[in-house]
Amino acid sequence: MKQLLEFLGFLAVLQGVMGLVHEFTDWNIGLVQRIGVLDGYEVYASVALLALGGALFAAAESRTSR
Repeated sequence: MKQLLEFLGFLAVLQGVMGLVHEFTDWNIGLVQRIGVLDGYEVYASVALLALGGALFAAAESRTSR
């Protein structure tokens, strides 16, 4: 379970960073800009993904390996 949380946290952080890179450089990377519902809110969604990734990493650290 710890590895799954770390993997999901890594994906969330990666997508958040790629969304911010897309907004500030106009490179076509990441999934955030491809979701039509988030049109106009890409920066907020990217920051939320970064926060979610941090929370998933914290949850993974609090889990004990068995």
